[in-house]
This record gives sequence, structure tokens and C-alpha cells, in this order.
Amino acid sequence: MDFISTLLIAIALAMDAFSVSLTKGFTMKNITKTQILWFATFFGGFQIMMPVIGWFAGVQLEWIISTFAPWVAFILLALIGCNMIRESLTEDDDIKKDDKFSFKELTLLAIATSIDAFAVGVTYAVLQTSILIPVIIIGIVAFLFTIVGIYLGKKIGNYFGDKFEILGGVILILLGLKILLEGLGILVL
Repeated sequence: MDFISTLLIAIALAMDAFSVSLTKGFTMKNITKTQILWFATFFGGFQIMMPVIGWFAGVQLEWIISTFAPWVAFILLALIGCNMIRESLTEDDDIKKDDKFSFKELTLLAIATSIDAFAVGVTYAVLQTSILIPVIIIGIVAFLFTIVGIYLGKKIGNYFGDKFEILGGVILILLGLKILLEGLGILVL
């Protein structure tokens, strides 16, 4: 596969991470540069790891991936989105729980946004294509899109105010639904 095709695949895969990062940017008011790097590292790292796992799994697990991966992504994103909406509606004085950084939530988000990368890895295996250069490109693009998403989200969040967190939760739920519908072949975007 040529560089342009690989870059387009990387951008497509990074859009989920970008959407979640945008949401975290406008919901986490006190996010630090270190936390932003953790987000970018996890999202970029999982975008590297999942295609490699998919590549090694190859054709043997293709039917499992196409059947269950959209459901897993939908459930994870819907749960996190619903939790964000719930927390935005229950105020905790000055500090909201969603403003806290959690490696558990970060891991769940990284998994949910990289499940489609697993299927891309399977595709590379079926095409008998090397995975090394594509995963490096995929990881770098996801890393950069995450950072841009968080900073852009912070700007938007500061402009629109605290209740923008509800929109963030809705975005995560809709993103999960989009992934599910695409996985079921009902929606193609």
C-alpha cells in the first residue's frame, strides 16, 4: 500500500480519537500538559498496538471482529458518554468528578477508539502487506490528532461554558452508535 493510502487510513482511524479528545478538552477544565501527553500516548499507542494484534490474528478471527467489535466500541463509548451527561447534571460545588484524570477511563477510551484499527490490521494480513510502516504512521497521526483535539476542545469549552459537557457525552454516544451502525453495514460514511 502506498504512503497516501496509508495516511488516509491513519486519518480515518484517528477521527474517533480526535472526537473523544475534543470532548475531553472541553470537559476537563484543569487538564495538564502531562495529562494531554498521556491521552496522546494511550490513543497513539493503542492505534499502533491494535493493528499489530489484528495482523497477527489474521483471517482466523475476521468473523469475530466484524461481529463483536462494533458492539464493544458502542457499549464502551455509550457508558462513558452517559456517565459524562450524568455527572454534568449533578454539580459537585467547584470540582466535577469528570475533571479528574483516570487511567482506567483513559484505557477504556483508547480501546474503544482503536477497535477499528484491529480490523485494519486483519486487512493488512489478508493483503499480505507489511504492518511496520503503516502502524508507525497510524500511531503518529492518532497522537497528533489527540493533542489537537484536546487543545481545540479546551478553546471551545472555555467559549461555551460548563454545560458543554452534556454535548460531549452526547458526542461519545453518537460516535459509538456510528461505529455500531457502520460495523453492522447499516451506515457507510
